[in-house]
Amino acid sequence: MAKMPSNKYQSTPQVSANPAAIRTKRYALDTKKYIGLAMRHFVKSQLKWALIPVALLLINAIISLTGVYPNIWIYVTILVGVVLYLLFWVIQFTGITQLEQYKPMFEKYIYEIDQRQILMKINAKEGGVMKWDMIKEGYKDKDAYVLVLSRGQFIYLPYAIFNSEHDLKLFDRILKQKNLITEAK
Repeated sequence: MAKMPSNKYQSTPQVSANPAAIRTKRYALDTKKYIGLAMRHFVKSQLKWALIPVALLLINAIISLTGVYPNIWIYVTILVGVVLYLLFWVIQFTGITQLEQYKPMFEKYIYEIDQRQILMKINAKEGGVMKWDMIKEGYKDKDAYVLVLSRGQFIYLPYAIFNSEHDLKLFDRILKQKNLITEAK
């Protein structure tokens, strides 16, 4: 049997697995947008812990008003502690944008979305697959869909990258079927 010569550098066109998949325009997440999204998600997820400084402020106000222990430094300490905590997380999320291991989050991708997965393509040969079970939650922003993978990891899909209104509606339906977003009431 004759051996067929093969050129390992010859490109073979990659065909999408699902012709009905939603294909988007090429998009890269801006680092400033990422920091804002990450902080908003962080504050939203940590909102229950905001009761601790509020409770400490109320307890100190009661103690100060009754004259048991008048002290204004506790107010300053609590305020400085909250500001430093938030500043720490802003620095963390800003640092993520500089790390080499997180650079793929900020590359330009073409997304192909179907019921099984999200295919993130850098070009026709390079890309990655993200299964729906990797996404913890999703929500609609005023101008985009945000899919949360973990604290600090997002897929941000602006409405403008979708090619048609039909693609937006189809993606919305997929997200509802995957229980990532709910119907507006």
